[in-house]
Amino acid sequence: FGTLHDFDELVEGLHQRGIRLIMDLVLNHSSDEHPWFVEARSSPTNPYRDYYFWKKGRGSGPPNNWPSFFGGSAWEFDPQSNEYYLHLFSRKQPDLNWENPRLRQELYDVLEFWLKRGVDGLRLDVISAISKRIDFPDTDTHDFNETIRKYYANGPRLKEFITEMRHQVLSRYPACMTVGEGPGITPENALEYLDEQNGLNMIFHFGHMFMDQGPGGRFDPIAWSRSDFKRVFSTWNRALGESGWGSVFLGNHDFARMVSRWGNDGEFWRESATLLLTLLLTQRGTPFIFAGDEIGMTNTWLSRVTDSHDIETLNGWREAQKKGMTEQEFLARANYSGRDNARTPFQWSAHRNGGFTTGKPWTTVNPNAPLINADRQKGDPDSILSYFRSLLQFRKSHPCLSVGTVEVVAHLPEQVFAYSRQIGSEKLLIVLNFSNDPLILDDSLLPGPRSRLMSNYSDVLPNRLRPWEARIEQL
Repeated sequence: FGTLHDFDELVEGLHQRGIRLIMDLVLNHSSDEHPWFVEARSSPTNPYRDYYFWKKGRGSGPPNNWPSFFGGSAWEFDPQSNEYYLHLFSRKQPDLNWENPRLRQELYDVLEFWLKRGVDGLRLDVISAISKRIDFPDTDTHDFNETIRKYYANGPRLKEFITEMRHQVLSRYPACMTVGEGPGITPENALEYLDEQNGLNMIFHFGHMFMDQGPGGRFDPIAWSRSDFKRVFSTWNRALGESGWGSVFLGNHDFARMVSRWGNDGEFWRESATLLLTLLLTQRGTPFIFAGDEIGMTNTWLSRVTDSHDIETLNGWREAQKKGMTEQEFLARANYSGRDNARTPFQWSAHRNGGFTTGKPWTTVNPNAPLINADRQKGDPDSILSYFRSLLQFRKSHPCLSVGTVEVVAHLPEQVFAYSRQIGSEKLLIVLNFSNDPLILDDSLLPGPRSRLMSNYSDVLPNRLRPWEARIEQL
């Protein structure tokens, strides 16, 4: 998808415009078409063999019962060598063996290559799994997320590997921002990833992103409560404290659209989308906005499984059929939580393909593109995009929203999330009504006196919160 010359031109153009570039690097696995793996599978004695994990089978099956993120076994049989290789994700994505120092040096050279080309930051994909249980015991649980935490992530050498990477490469690029991503990062172990001298700058945690997944993972949805949702933010703010720094996000390429999952993408589409943006830009941590959330893009709709282009959905359907699930039952789950929802092209305009391309996009544009698109919202002062732009400026002009302390207001109705942000004499109160219902709120439950600074409604009614109302007030 382009040349190094194109990349260099991109970096130069971004820097001329005062924009920095964060690059996504996958250090946990490679492609099975990568020269390393082609060499590795050619012979058990090949020098690249130990760049990956190879094991003899157990009886007539794989070495253990580990399941893949994308369904089926995490082991793929290689008939040429009569051994299995490990792939926590797709069988075309074999896991790299970080226990091998030669492999680690190769990966550090990759980091150096991109940093020398002017990359300003690194998002380190699945960094939590670079050290795993290499004694490969069977998982003792049917809860997939628990299997991740116990066997795939946070292995015994994780901190050692991150420290080595920091000292050998990252320390020579002090302006480079690093953010680690990966399931299995918990409030109890988060600080093991974070250290200005020996670790990363910040992390993505998934405390809220897995809260509606049952033991079977993505396609095993369970109910979640607003209390649990609010508790995640409070728990992580306490866990990171003054020693660590986190990220704030409500969606990305691996999850459903923010407004469809956490808000109301029907009657209160604008109100809930702007409330969620308010949460993102007023919580403690660095906010990450997934492309399209600034205009309120919603989940798409699969009418049949073959409409999906996502390996996780296709493999999930294969596993669902083994359990006797009908296609419509599975589609209901995929349309709620599947990754296709977030991977439709950005909706620039009402033109063909949402204005994204004159060619053929990789997947169908969401049918609502004529109604939800950037062009339609640019000139509308009441649009989600206009609110988002105003909110960004507001955040930049109030330092407490970036670096201030957080204090959650207790003893409020479940659907209300309120917290203050403070630095020095500046103190703001954020009040969010996470519901479709208006609410009469006892004013004595909130700190005061207060004065309105910003809201996603044009006016404020005393002692009342309208559906999905968001307020920022001066204390």
